[in-house]
Amino acid sequence: MRKQIVAGNWKMNNDLSQTESLIYELKKIEKTSTAEVMVAPTFTNLYKAFESLKDTDIEVIAQNMHFAVNGAYTGEISASMLKSVGIQTVILGHSERREYFNETDEMLAKKVDAALANSMRVIFCFGEVLEDRKSGNHENVVGSQIKNALFHLDADAFKHIVLAYEPVWAIGTGETASPEQAQDMHAFIRKTLADKYGNEVADSVSILYGGSVKPNNAQEIFSKPDVDGGLIGGAALNATDFFAIVNAF
Repeated sequence: MRKQIVAGNWKMNNDLSQTESLIYELKKIEKTSTAEVMVAPTFTNLYKAFESLKDTDIEVIAQNMHFAVNGAYTGEISASMLKSVGIQTVILGHSERREYFNETDEMLAKKVDAALANSMRVIFCFGEVLEDRKSGNHENVVGSQIKNALFHLDADAFKHIVLAYEPVWAIGTGETASPEQAQDMHAFIRKTLADKYGNEVADSVSILYGGSVKPNNAQEIFSKPDVDGGLIGGAALNATDFFAIVNAF
């Protein structure tokens, strides 16, 4: 049985006081679903968030990490640094990291390797832009992103990997991705895994949807057979909205 997961990516939002306030609100709301819940504060607030939530079933995760063990990488954070403050899961390959910080598939493969070498779980993100969707090249793009960054791994590694499909074209563009489009792509992703690793691996990997999930569309999106949860952006900054999504399962 695949895990249902809802992860809130707070991105570059919330100072320490705002982080404490949001965590306070999150802890007050009852979870009625069996989905795993995760939140990803900014680096400066990870330890405080971890300490505040360690006695709850909300996991604190990181938004990014470097592939090196240590060294002259000013401003970067290593896997061992994350683990030293209690973090066991990291988001890698987010569309904003790819676009604004020029992260390539090759770089992300090294980041994935570093996370797995440190016994961390990875939420690996990928997705196509509007031009690729309109040209009908979306499956080729998504397939390449998965293969280039992950297909050097053995099958056992996928016990520690969650996939997150982000239709970049449907985030802040005025375009809308339907639940059916989400399901179609998730089914393609699962088939891509099955072709390489077999159905047992493909059927065991959770695939999250990261295309502007909101309280009013979460239930329909999550009802699709190959959608196992969501990677939530803006709605994760509001405790009521976030748990409405969590409880949509």
